[in-house]
Amino acid sequence: MSGHSKWSTIKRKKGAADAQRAKQWGKLLRFVEVAARDGGGSVDANPTLATAVAKAKTASVPNDNIARAIKRGTGELEGESYEEASYEGYGPGGVAILVRCLTSNRNRSAQDIRSIFTKQGGKLAEPGAVAFMFEAKGVVTVSAEEASEEDVFLVAADAGAEDVTSGADLIEVIVPPASFKAVTKALEAAGISVENADLTQLPKSTVAVEGGDAKRVLGLIDALEELDDVQDVYANFDISDDVLASIAS
Repeated sequence: MSGHSKWSTIKRKKGAADAQRAKQWGKLLRFVEVAARDGGGSVDANPTLATAVAKAKTASVPNDNIARAIKRGTGELEGESYEEASYEGYGPGGVAILVRCLTSNRNRSAQDIRSIFTKQGGKLAEPGAVAFMFEAKGVVTVSAEEASEEDVFLVAADAGAEDVTSGADLIEVIVPPASFKAVTKALEAAGISVENADLTQLPKSTVAVEGGDAKRVLGLIDALEELDDVQDVYANFDISDDVLASIAS
């Protein structure tokens, strides 16, 4: 499992206070709204919307909220106008960072992100400086208590997965975007419950980070993810499980 995936899993398992959950729901509903605007309000006919709705449901967003977000996206209800924006930069230790936003004000987003990079010991880079270091993939995780790595591999590989790796608590399935839905459905059809499924950007290579740099990198990532406009943050750091656990505690 990549370093950023491990850190996200640790934070997710720690749970969230009401205020944090409300912020997360807001971001997920914004994703649903934009997906419906760009590809239509049918989950069956719009793969991006299907992914957005699945992520929202995994986070326990109420169905009524999801339905209203879809209607805002299709114009049935009034809503804000959001656009996509991406920012690239470097964190402590030379870690590459890619930030994806859905924003109603690009100037605000750019200023906020630049400020956080500066305060947290990083720096923004020109467009294209780090994006090539990542590639689009689907990542599906299954609890190690749910099934064996062999069982997951047999089902997932047959449905188009590229790789399966096993950690202490989770089994991670790497999937090309085109096979993402098929692999998820195949696992569920085999009685293997999916803990999390997401389309993401995985680093082609990683940068080992230790000591103070590790803490600063994670602080930068967390600060970026706190911004309302930020949907996703991708980074290519590699921090040991022991250090991640120590920082989380």
